[in-house]
Amino acid sequence: MAKKVTKQVTKPTAKSAKKPTAKKTTTKQGQGKEQGGLEEALTRSEQFFENYKKTIYTIVALIIVIIAGGMIYTYKIVQPREVRASEAIFPGETYFMNGDFRTALEGDAYGFEGFEALSGQYGNTKAGKLAKAYAGLCCAQLDSFEVAAKYLAKFKGKDQMASPSVLGALASCYANMDQLDKAVSTYKKAAKKAGNNLLSPYYYFQAALVYEALEKPEEALKLYKKIKVKYPESVEGQEADKYIARISSK
Repeated sequence: MAKKVTKQVTKPTAKSAKKPTAKKTTTKQGQGKEQGGLEEALTRSEQFFENYKKTIYTIVALIIVIIAGGMIYTYKIVQPREVRASEAIFPGETYFMNGDFRTALEGDAYGFEGFEALSGQYGNTKAGKLAKAYAGLCCAQLDSFEVAAKYLAKFKGKDQMASPSVLGALASCYANMDQLDKAVSTYKKAAKKAGNNLLSPYYYFQAALVYEALEKPEEALKLYKKIKVKYPESVEGQEADKYIARISSK
């Protein structure tokens, strides 16, 4: 484990540790409104990185939990190893959703080995691949973006929700490491891979914000217009005019 990722954590003893439990989680007025909208848009752009970090990791985790939840039944009949892998990662999902990212990553005193170890032990199984994604998300939540990016980049999946969501998380890691060119290309890749009205406009929107950070307003404008035309019913599509107006006014 890279030193940057975690600090040494003393694991709980059998007497002191508590078992994890899941939580039950007129013209002048018009101009004023328009100006307020532009200022709001600018503020949102400036706060992008912090806000996005909190959002994308949660979205990815929820998607992964849904997928992993169906694994035990599916593979109990087909592949026992897949069952063992699915059962092995289950306690970590509870830790993760409760915000105990370090324990989810490193394991506990009750037999859960942690996503870091399980991603290697069951690397060839579908549950093992999910463990890689979880390990990357844990590292990202612990602000170890370099290690997180390595885990997330290893995730290979065909699911239309989980796979592009992991790419989105990877793009966020690149952005936090100030690798903005990588971030924007990965966001666009995630949007294209998603191919739906939920994730695609979201990732195109993040890519546009990164283009602005790269001082490439023309490229950002293209994406905002694309979102407005192609995804008009999405949240991003409904807010695109604010960003288009702000860039056009410069």
